[in-house]
Amino acid sequence: MLEQINQDITKAMKSGEKFELSVLRMLKAELKNAEINKKDVLTDDEVVAIVKKQVKVRKDSKAEYESYNRDDLASGLENEINILSKYLPEELSEEEIGKIIDETIRETGASNIKSMGMVIKAIQERCGSAVDMGLVSRLVKEKLN
Repeated sequence: MLEQINQDITKAMKSGEKFELSVLRMLKAELKNAEINKKDVLTDDEVVAIVKKQVKVRKDSKAEYESYNRDDLASGLENEINILSKYLPEELSEEEIGKIIDETIRETGASNIKSMGMVIKAIQERCGSAVDMGLVSRLVKEKLN
């Protein structure tokens, strides 16, 4: 994954894509900082986690800008999200997540909201980074209420 990011940086430099280049350089800096903190090479899962975090930060900022009607800033963040999302695994749809939640609730025997943590943990272990845990949390809460 790191090699792919480096190749994309080179490609953006050669093609003159200044915006994409700046986003990728920012991502590479975040990855390098994480590598320095870890004192070892990052695994692909760790890279995906960092990219997810960067996308989440931008989504939160975008929502904030939209609440203040700053669509100019929000559209720039949307472009950054699109660039970063190329490095994330494809997430499951809401319908697929709903099926997994139903199965997990049956398997765990969860019957009320007090069991929510157990269900979410089981889903996270089962699906890893292929699901948006915020969405999972909301759906589990709806189903257990």
